[in-house]
Amino acid sequence: MGLNDRIARRRTAAVPAGAVHATASGTAAAAGSEAAGNGAAAAARAADPLAEVRRRVHQALLDVLGPQMYAEEVADDDDLRRRVRETIGEVLAGEETPLTAADRARVADEVADDILGHGPLEPLLRDPDVSEIMVNGPNLIFVERSGRIEEVETRFADDAHLRRVIDRIVSRVGRHVDEASPMVDARLPDGSRVNAVVAPIALDGSMLTIRKFSKDPYTVDDLVSFGTFTRPVAEVLEACVRGRLDMVISGGTGSGKTTTLNVLSSFVPAGERIVTIEDAAELQLRQKHVLRLESRPANTEGRGEVTIRDLVRNALRMRPDRIVVGEVRDGAALDMLQAMNTGHDGSLTTVHANTPRDTLARLETMVLMAGVDLPARAIREQIASAIDVIVQVTRMKDGVRRITHVTEVTGMEGEVVTLQDIFVFDYRAGMDDNGRYRGTLVPTGLRPAFLDEIAKAGVAVPPGVFGGVW
Repeated sequence: MGLNDRIARRRTAAVPAGAVHATASGTAAAAGSEAAGNGAAAAARAADPLAEVRRRVHQALLDVLGPQMYAEEVADDDDLRRRVRETIGEVLAGEETPLTAADRARVADEVADDILGHGPLEPLLRDPDVSEIMVNGPNLIFVERSGRIEEVETRFADDAHLRRVIDRIVSRVGRHVDEASPMVDARLPDGSRVNAVVAPIALDGSMLTIRKFSKDPYTVDDLVSFGTFTRPVAEVLEACVRGRLDMVISGGTGSGKTTTLNVLSSFVPAGERIVTIEDAAELQLRQKHVLRLESRPANTEGRGEVTIRDLVRNALRMRPDRIVVGEVRDGAALDMLQAMNTGHDGSLTTVHANTPRDTLARLETMVLMAGVDLPARAIREQIASAIDVIVQVTRMKDGVRRITHVTEVTGMEGEVVTLQDIFVFDYRAGMDDNGRYRGTLVPTGLRPAFLDEIAKAGVAVPPGVFGGVW
């Protein structure tokens, strides 16, 4: 039986239009009683004149291609992609519903995205202006553009549709999400970070958050143009990396820590052996001699977990020149500090903290999470000895992510780790008419003590970069 015969058989078996209308109305009413907040969106979808066409095309694809459509390798199978496109064209050619050329192209793109990509999210993933996608259930989607969050009209057909997209994403990296494990971290093939939460802990439908990564990693020039930091600060940070100083990048969620870490890691000389350790692989190092490690959660039987701490310990046996940890959030902080103190100078990591001083407190807390009974002074001495520079990144009210502090760790005075700000953001400049901060990073006029240390590595910084007292 050919494709057109299958389509004809389904159409002759279809229920009358009135019954279809009644069924759709009943479904919409049921959805409204179940989730009043989503009722309007459900009614809007029911009124979509192309919804039934999309459903028929999708069903025809299912009849012809069968389970191949949902195979994990669909997106990489060029032959299957071609067959999907051809089948969509055949079905639309026999479609009785009058469609304009624009509607046909739209239906073809939407069905192809659903089969070969990530469904309704595919146009948002292709949009270079969208930096984050936030799915709050099938009927409510927000995106971030230029640092501002806005709602979009994109919708999923229902929660099952959203779950299919989530399952496809997480299965590609060998992970799963279900009622027993309702939370999962994953990544897209381009490195974009993904977090998904499903029932029973997601009360209003499955939730999906995607933090997109640029296909071409940002460079120093990009961050200077964005206003993240100034050219003189970029020169100092490059000197710190080349001079093999141990650096911590701190900031809140979504402040740009990983992007800054990516740019700083680009300063690492090409001849050095770098080991990267991450929860979900996001770093985009361009050097050739890079070894990438990724943690793994436990399987359904509670076995096979590989933590960041396990990977840091193992990395020490891999003869690294530098260790780059995507984020330290637990007892791995102790192993990271020990690595910095035992010959792995120039290592980089990120920490969630609001200020440079908070970074020290967070590290101290995380060392205690390792389960080692160390006195507070011993922990602080480890921190003061291991870390040379803290770079504080903040997502400001105007939506721009900026470095607000470049701070040196100078040692200890009594029981306190001492810090010295080298550059700070000038908030005194105020804001312009568009609500954007006018200020930039300005030098404090203090000469950093690390200049002597980086000089040993043959790296020099023009003294004028640090300015005068202001």
